[in-house]
Amino acid sequence: MTAIVTGGGGGIGGAIVAAHGDAVALDLPEFDVGSPEAWASLEGAFDAAFLNAGIGIGHPDVGELPDGEIDRIVRANLLGVVYGARECARRLMPDGGSIVCTASLAGLTGMPFDPMYTATKHAVVGFVRGAADGLLAHGIRINALCPGFTDTPIVEDELRGALPAPLMAPEFVAEAALTVLRDPESGRAWIVQPNRVEPFRFPGIPGPR
Repeated sequence: MTAIVTGGGGGIGGAIVAAHGDAVALDLPEFDVGSPEAWASLEGAFDAAFLNAGIGIGHPDVGELPDGEIDRIVRANLLGVVYGARECARRLMPDGGSIVCTASLAGLTGMPFDPMYTATKHAVVGFVRGAADGLLAHGIRINALCPGFTDTPIVEDELRGALPAPLMAPEFVAEAALTVLRDPESGRAWIVQPNRVEPFRFPGIPGPR
């Protein structure tokens, strides 16, 4: 199984590359995941994709969010997933395959340290859930990986002493990503916490009164 791994130069992406065994690493800034032209330039066929590239920007005070930082995080965290999945459906997975999109526990709950990170990761989870049926028409499964805080550079030093749980090793999250890759279902969000890797059970929408 040949895989694409965005953000494959280090952290969770680097651990996925090491664990997978047959992967092409694509990393920011050399490969701009938020550019449709970059995705169109890829050659060859793949049957697995880990759309993992992502950044944080901080700025807990929404009133101080710079325009450029908003654009930068949306481009990396959300458009990289959208364009990557689109290209997989168009030509990179002609025989079908499996896509794992790295979201975060911040895609299932709020993270006040970085509201734009929270917003983009919620968007990734929503995209995965919404895109699943359409991608199945191409023989492609898509699921979201939602890890808690992991020992990568995205976790700033000032946060490390105030976290509610120990940081996970990137290798543990990478093994969870391989589990999600093999998920026979599609459109699910997998929680990854210390000693826990399992699909999240979304509550149903209440019916009319």
